Amino acid sequence: MSEAEVIQKTPKGPETVDTLREGFLALGVEPGMTLIAHSSLSAIGWIVGGPVAVILALEEALGPTGTLVMPTHSGDLSDPADWSNPPVPDNWEDTIRQTMPPYDPDLTPTRGIGRVPETFRKQTGVLRSGHPQVSFAARGKNAFQVTADHELDFGLGEGSPLARIYDLDGWILLLGTGQESNTSLHLAEFRAEYQGKKEIRQGAPLLIDGERRWVSLREFEEHSDLFPEIGSAYQRAGGEVREGKVGLADALLIPQRQLVDFAVDYIEKNWSF
Repeated sequence: MSEAEVIQKTPKGPETVDTLREGFLALGVEPGMTLIAHSSLSAIGWIVGGPVAVILALEEALGPTGTLVMPTHSGDLSDPADWSNPPVPDNWEDTIRQTMPPYDPDLTPTRGIGRVPETFRKQTGVLRSGHPQVSFAARGKNAFQVTADHELDFGLGEGSPLARIYDLDGWILLLGTGQESNTSLHLAEFRAEYQGKKEIRQGAPLLIDGERRWVSLREFEEHSDLFPEIGSAYQRAGGEVREGKVGLADALLIPQRQLVDFAVDYIEKNWSF
């Protein structure tokens, strides 16, 4: 959506840090929460300050004892043999593997997850985890606990920031996005046992002891296309969800532990591949 189109759909005037903060508080964001946020900037309407305003408003709502977390994934640091968007010629693949710059938490940009996380990762005081493909960034009281020691194998499983958010009894914010963007459901995928669960291999460039290396990573095949089904079932079952609007965006605030526990049970009862 173009900026002109966003302006046209914001007839009551622009959103600001103050109006967004009030929207987050009205939704149920509370000081001291550990909150993982997934967002669509254009869904909110035209904002004075754009992604910066969204970040500042969230941090003000969470207060000095809160922790803000966002996915800062960089899926392009992967094996080109698996690429479909964009695909590359077969005879390029070895060159890409041999020359792709290694993951650098400060330098490596996000890919395909929006302007808010890309802006957030560069804010002073933000810590970013060490996984080359599925890193998370955090700022606030529990930022170190969330981002430290992110394991390379099964990067959305027990050794991930998602599991640390679970330990901290954190919350999920879906701001103008659907459950298909809800990375916490990957933790449920990892924990669940179901027929057809498939381990796969991926690869990424890392800097190890000062040397660039291409590293093999273990993962499970993911099924995020089925996450909306889980979200709907959770709400039908009476799971806690705080619903509202922030700007023009539909927003959901969900306790992560409750949703993940429900999703593990749902997957084990319903998934088979």
